[in-house]
Amino acid sequence: MQWTNDSRLRGFILVGFSDRPQLELILFGVILFLYFMTLLGNSIIILVSLLDSKLHNPMYFFLSHLSFLDLCFTSSIIPQLLVNLGSSDKSITYGGCVVQLYVSLALGSTECVLLAVMSYDRYVAVCRPLHYAFVMNPRVCNILASMAWLSGVTTTLIQSTLTLQLPFCGNRKVDHFFCEVPVLIKLACVDTTFNQAELFVASVLFLVVPLSLILMSYGNIAQAVLKIKSAIGRHKAFRTCSSHLMVVIIFYGTIIFMYLQPAKSRSKDQGKFVSLFYTVVTPMLNPLIYTLRNKEVKAALKKILGKTL
Repeated sequence: MQWTNDSRLRGFILVGFSDRPQLELILFGVILFLYFMTLLGNSIIILVSLLDSKLHNPMYFFLSHLSFLDLCFTSSIIPQLLVNLGSSDKSITYGGCVVQLYVSLALGSTECVLLAVMSYDRYVAVCRPLHYAFVMNPRVCNILASMAWLSGVTTTLIQSTLTLQLPFCGNRKVDHFFCEVPVLIKLACVDTTFNQAELFVASVLFLVVPLSLILMSYGNIAQAVLKIKSAIGRHKAFRTCSSHLMVVIIFYGTIIFMYLQPAKSRSKDQGKFVSLFYTVVTPMLNPLIYTLRNKEVKAALKKILGKTL
């Protein structure tokens, strides 16, 4: 019993990249810069979507939700990561680990569903343009966004709670840079077959199912775009969807590598760097992709900056 409770009393040690001190210094500077860019870029997306009346439509409604998700997701992980990279103390309290586990899993799961919702929005915009305003009315948009958030909260309540019920028997060294379900399951000193099976089922529900719906949506979109005779019309339809498709490829590619690939087939360092990509790099890339490839956002940003200056 004393060994079981030791982790709760003394917290955990996030090993992270401590075996490479020189790499830690480089990562600290790079991650600090990327975190600043993430905060700036996603905050701009949210403000522009709220302040410009031309952007008060379903696409930017969901985009502002995505930016808010990325802000919260990175802020649940990166500050602790920067503290550990910048000091010799690699510990995290048990309470801090619990909060990080619940919050990051809830937000990550919500984003998986939200990206599927955004693909449906693009499908309706391209394939059913005359019915778009009727189908994607404010009430439907609020329901879809609420479903995404509710699904994320539900899965973290189940997965995180089941994980924290496992006895760790004094095992405190987390071979990762933040508290995540797969790495905490490895610390358990009992049979974790049920937890592994539950994690696999949850991964299928939140990765494979949404990704399948996204691919179906873009399959229908591709067929509709090919039927457009005008080259300008095809370009406009492609530009409408390309930004979201790029975000989907980057986000799902790294998440699937981490959660659906057998743990034995990847090295420890691979898992850490892949996690670093979807927790640090992807949230920073999202606003860049949507602003640099979107004329409406750039025009709205110039308009707001012009009024401010």
